[in-house]
Amino acid sequence: MLYHLLYPLHVHFQVLNVFRYITFRTIYAAVTALAITLFLGPWFINKIKELQFGQVVRDDGPKSHLKKTGTPSMGGLLINFAIISSTFLWADLTNLYIWVCMIILVGFAAIGFYDDWLKIRKKSSAGLAGRWKLAIQAVLVCVCAVILIKSGHWDTRLSVPFFKNLRPDLGLFYIFFAFLVVAGSSNAVNLTDGLDGLATGPFVISSAVYTLFCYLAGHSGLAQYLQIPYVPGVGELSVFCGAMVGAGLGFLWYNSYPAEIFMGDVGSLAMGGILGIVAVLSKQEILLAIVGGVFVAEAVSVLMQVGYFKATKGRRIFKMAPLHHHFEMLGWPEPKVIVRFWIISVLLGLVAISTLKLR
Repeated sequence: MLYHLLYPLHVHFQVLNVFRYITFRTIYAAVTALAITLFLGPWFINKIKELQFGQVVRDDGPKSHLKKTGTPSMGGLLINFAIISSTFLWADLTNLYIWVCMIILVGFAAIGFYDDWLKIRKKSSAGLAGRWKLAIQAVLVCVCAVILIKSGHWDTRLSVPFFKNLRPDLGLFYIFFAFLVVAGSSNAVNLTDGLDGLATGPFVISSAVYTLFCYLAGHSGLAQYLQIPYVPGVGELSVFCGAMVGAGLGFLWYNSYPAEIFMGDVGSLAMGGILGIVAVLSKQEILLAIVGGVFVAEAVSVLMQVGYFKATKGRRIFKMAPLHHHFEMLGWPEPKVIVRFWIISVLLGLVAISTLKLR
C-alpha cells in the first residue's frame, strides 16, 4: 500500500524514490512485522488466556512437557497477521507471486486454526485427521498452480543445486512435485514445533536465506552471473520473506524458552507452507531440503520410527520421535536441544548460500 501511495510521488519528492528499491522495502517489511509482533504480543497473550485457548500436551510425550499444559497457544495468528500486514504495506500488490503466497498462507493457517480449535474443544492432542489436512493442502496447491499456468508464470523445470546446466523438465508431474514440497515443508515444520522456539528459529533462518535467493532470482544480471534460474518478478517475494523474518523474530521474543505462548498448528502449518511455496516460486525447490534440513531431519525421524516400529513389531530406532524428543530422553536440557538445532540451521543456511558458487 505504501509502495502504491508514495512511490508515484517521487516525481515531486525525490526522497520517495527509495520505495522503488526492493532492498529498502524488504528491510522495512522485516522491521514492521517485528514491531507488530512485539507491540501486540502482550495484548494477544492476555486475550488468548481470557479465551482459555491453552496448549494440549500429548500424554505419550516426555513427562517434563506436561507442565506446559494450558500455556497460551494459537500464537501463529499473530505471526500471520504481522506477515500479511507488513506485506500489504511494503510490497507491490500487483505482483502475482505475492498473491499466490497469500493464498497458501491464509489457506494453511485456516487448516491449522481448525485443527487447534478441535484440540482445544476436545481437550485432546488429536485434532483434524491427517488425510483431511493433506486433501485441503492439495486443493490449495492446485488452485495456485492453475493461477500460475493461466497467467503464464508456470515453469516445470527444476533447478538442481551444485549443477548449473542440469534443469530436468517434469512436465505435468511438476504439480505433484510442488505439492510434495509445500505440504512436506508444512508438515515438517509442524512436527518440529515441539520445544520452545525450536521451529521459530530455523524458520527465521530459512526465511532469511530465501530472502536472498528471491532477490537474486528476480534480478536478471545477478541470476545470469550466478547461473541460477531467472524468474521475472519473483524478486518482489524478498519483501514477503523479509516480513516472514521480522514476524518470526518478534514472535521468538515471547516463544523462546520458557515460552509465554506457542504458535500452534495455525502457525506451524502456515509457516512451513509459505517456505515451501517460496521455494517453488523462486525455482529453488530442492534447495529447501538443505535450508530446512532441521525440519527434514525431524520429519524423516518420524517416518523411520513409525516404519521400523511396524516392521519389527514394537522395536524403535530412536528413544522417542520426532528427533528433538530423542535428545531430551538422552538427558539434554530443553534449551540445549533448541540452541544446538538453531546452530545446525545456521550452518545449513550457509551451505545453501554456498551453492551459488559451487556449480
